[in-house]
Amino acid sequence: MWNDHELTKMVDGGVPFHMAADQAGNVGRAYGVWDENQGIEMRGRFIIDPDGVIQAMEVLTPPVGRKFAETVRQIQAFQLVRETKGAEATPAGWEPGEMTLKPGPDMVGKIWEVWNPKMEK
Repeated sequence: MWNDHELTKMVDGGVPFHMAADQAGNVGRAYGVWDENQGIEMRGRFIIDPDGVIQAMEVLTPPVGRKFAETVRQIQAFQLVRETKGAEATPAGWEPGEMTLKPGPDMVGKIWEVWNPKMEK
């Protein structure tokens, strides 16, 4: 309902991934976002990889909204890391096409020599 009546007006073409409704609260209970007292779910966003592993989660109280573009950016970052089998990591605020990091022992304590967010954009 929310996607059909709200998100499609805010996001061209609607949300490009599956969302689920959970009126009975079963999924909300499983993920720890069901409020028993109010009988509703808190605003929860979970990014789950193809193997069923939660890669990211965010839970907000109802008065605070989320930024859809940030969710998409995080999905793109997780996809890149998965595609490279962890050979590349995305620094804070990374956007598609920007520099990635090559994780490993030689990067420990030296990230700022390679990447400085103050220099970007």
